[in-house]
Amino acid sequence: MLSGKRIILGVTGGIAAYKAAFLLREFQKAGAEVRVTMTPSATRFVGLETFASLSGHEVAVDIFPDQGESSDWTRHINWGEWADLFVIAPCTANTLAKIASGISDNMLTSTVLAARSPILICPTMDGEMYESPGVSRNLKIIQEQGYQVLEPESGYLASGLEGKGRLPEIEDILSKASEIIGSIKGPLEGKKVVVTAGPTREHIDPVRFISNPSSGKMGVAMAKAAQSLGADVTLIHGPLSIPKPDDIHSVSITSTAELFEAVKEYQHADVIIMAAAVSDFTPVDVHKNKVKKSVADSEIKLTKTQDILAWLGDHKREGQTLIGFAMETENLIENATSKLKKKNADFIIANSLTDEGAGFESDTNTVHLLGKNSSQKFQGPKKDIAIEILNTIFR
Repeated sequence: MLSGKRIILGVTGGIAAYKAAFLLREFQKAGAEVRVTMTPSATRFVGLETFASLSGHEVAVDIFPDQGESSDWTRHINWGEWADLFVIAPCTANTLAKIASGISDNMLTSTVLAARSPILICPTMDGEMYESPGVSRNLKIIQEQGYQVLEPESGYLASGLEGKGRLPEIEDILSKASEIIGSIKGPLEGKKVVVTAGPTREHIDPVRFISNPSSGKMGVAMAKAAQSLGADVTLIHGPLSIPKPDDIHSVSITSTAELFEAVKEYQHADVIIMAAAVSDFTPVDVHKNKVKKSVADSEIKLTKTQDILAWLGDHKREGQTLIGFAMETENLIENATSKLKKKNADFIIANSLTDEGAGFESDTNTVHLLGKNSSQKFQGPKKDIAIEILNTIFR
C-alpha cells in the first residue's frame, strides 16, 4: 500500500523523536518517498542532518528560517499538495493543542493546515499527561475534525514511571498508515487515462531516422502520477531512455503513424495526456535498404505528420479531458496559449528549452500549466511536478 506513496513525517519535541529516524527508514523500505518537517524543539533531540541525510531532502522547521537555510516560506503549501499522507510521530501535548486550535507557528503546524492528505497523529507523552483533561479534550477535538489518531502504548516511560504514553511500535504505525492509504480513493479513481511518452522516430532507411532527444521522463512521471491518484493507466511510448514501469499497461510504438493508430484505439479514455515528443515531419520516401553515401541525394524530401493532438481535439467527447504539451524556444506563453486554442485542448503544459534545469533529458523541469481561464507555474523534479499538475487539475 505504501509503495510509490509520498509521506510527510512530522517530528515534535519528545524523547521518542529518535524513533522517527527508524520509522522513516521503514517507510522507505516499503517503497514510500518521505520528507520531514520538525518543530524547533524536536531539533534538540535529533539533529536536522540526520533526517536530511536519511530522507535525501532538506528538513523543514521554521517558516522564516535563519540566513543560510532555505528561504522557501511557501513550502508548507507545496508539501501539503504533494503528500498522500502526513504522519506526526511523535506528537507532543503541545503540538496536539496547537493542531486542535488551528495554530500555525512553525512549518510543521502550518503544513498541517495546508495538507490535502489524511493526517495520522501519534500522541506521545510522559507521566499522567495523556490522561489529563486538556489532552483528552484536544484528542476529541482533532478526531471530530477528521484527523486519524493512533493511541500510545502503555509501558516504561522515559521519566522512569509506568503508564500510557509510549510511541506505538513502528510496525503498528506502518500498518495504520497502510490502512489509511488503502482507504483513500484518488480523484482519478475508476478513470481510464492514456499517457503518451518519449520520442517518435521517422525512418529514412533501416539505420537512419529523424527524431529528437526526448527521454520520456516527463511522460512516464505523468503516467505514474495518474496511477497514484487511482487511474487505470495505459502508457503509449516511443523509444525510452529510462525503464518503463512494470505495473502500468504499456504499448510500444516507433513512428508518429504508429502512435496515431495506438491513440485512436484508446481515444475514448476519460483523460488523454499527450506528453510524447512527436516528430512534425517524416520522409516522403523510406528506403528498404541502407542508402549508400555514394548514391545518396543531398536532399531529403519531408511531409508533415498527422497532428494527433488536433485530431483528438476535433474528436473529443463530452466529459473527456485532453492535456497537451508544448516545447518552445521562444515566446513560450504566447505560443502555448495559441496551441491550447487551436487544438481544442483543456490544458497545455508548456516548458522552454532555454530554462536552466529543464528540457528533454533533465530530471527536473519548469513548466506552465495553461488552462482556458488559468495559468500556474511548477518547478522541481519531474515526478513531483506530475503529481502537482494532476492534483491541480482534478482535485
